[in-house]
Amino acid sequence: MSKRQEHIALAITMGDPGGVGPEIVIKALTHPDEWYSRCKPVIIGSVDVLEFYAERVGKEIEIIRITEKETSSLEVSANRIAVLDSEEIRLPGIDTLIGKASAESGYASFRYVGTAIRLAMQGIVDAIVTAPISKYGWHLADIHFPGHTEMLAHYSGTKEFAMMMVADRLRVVLATIHIPLREVMQALTQHKLVRLFHLVHNFMAYFGITDVVRIGVCGLNPHAGEDGLLGNEEKTIIEPAIEQAHNEGISVLGPYPADTIYHRMLEGELDVVVAMYHDQGLIPIKTLDFYGGVNVTIGLPFIRTSVDHGTAFDIAGKGIADERSLLNAIRLAVTLAENKRKLKREP
Repeated sequence: MSKRQEHIALAITMGDPGGVGPEIVIKALTHPDEWYSRCKPVIIGSVDVLEFYAERVGKEIEIIRITEKETSSLEVSANRIAVLDSEEIRLPGIDTLIGKASAESGYASFRYVGTAIRLAMQGIVDAIVTAPISKYGWHLADIHFPGHTEMLAHYSGTKEFAMMMVADRLRVVLATIHIPLREVMQALTQHKLVRLFHLVHNFMAYFGITDVVRIGVCGLNPHAGEDGLLGNEEKTIIEPAIEQAHNEGISVLGPYPADTIYHRMLEGELDVVVAMYHDQGLIPIKTLDFYGGVNVTIGLPFIRTSVDHGTAFDIAGKGIADERSLLNAIRLAVTLAENKRKLKREP
């Protein structure tokens, strides 16, 4: 068996050059961690910026510039990392970029993600891990995707996708994401929820759960509507969606009150939770593991994980950024890609 087959090929995008992305990439990849025996990471970003941060945080590491053809035959370690750095991307001096959004940084980070998508779609890499980009930086660069997820879906031709947040023993999928609360009720439909339940059920195989997937569903209203006294969305939308999913062979449980459902998962009753809106899903994740949460995009033709934080311009360049979320994103991406590979090999 070749090294390419044995190892997961992993693309890690550097993120916005002016944010904490380059720093946490350097810190994460200099950890003598067990995942180096399981994957071969390649960084997509700027050699100059990464060398700057290696010196800034006091890491003695060899940073080598590679070509795309070399991504499948890498020899990397915690002391030697490989960077795919496009000569087409011109950045001004790093001192002028640190701590702020700019068109130059926005364009660079956009191109890094685009390269990662292309490598994944061509089968050159098995998974993508993304460091944070600046949505405002993309705006300044005249890039009109709201963020990573929409760009990943567009260029991979993915129509149905969702955000999953992972922290310790919690896995939470969001039925709606970045919309005002007043619009959540209009965005939720029976059809949308049923499709989401199928998406979640199928993706959980990459977590090694291939038998019955126990999907717990949050109610929208307090006490899951209290039999209609506190709202009727449970009876008119969520419960019919659960019943339809059951009829289609999906194990969906609930709706449960949001203030008890996460306890059920931590007690082992559920494998994953579907939350109705952003804060309903993110508050328990952030509370349980503020620094180590991971964002997973489900529904894509390749594995993609990301840090659960932004560019943190206010601390960029100070050497104090916490790399735990990126480390967990790398570890999870490797595990998910390994399980996906095993499923492909099974008859």
